[in-house]
Amino acid sequence: MAKDQTSRGRAQDRARVAGGQDHEVRYEATKEGVGAKDVKDAVKAVGNSRKKVEDRLESGK
Repeated sequence: MAKDQTSRGRAQDRARVAGGQDHEVRYEATKEGVGAKDVKDAVKAVGNSRKKVEDRLESGK
């Protein structure tokens, strides 16, 4: 019998930006109104936490 699916994995996945996946980078770039290079640079600078990346992009550093 299959286990019931939980949202645990999905929630953890959405909390991160996969800088190596073009669709993730494109989504975040469009959402924040910046270029893909800016998103990749932000991921390299602060890690893959979506909140930290968004904060970095909003501050314009």
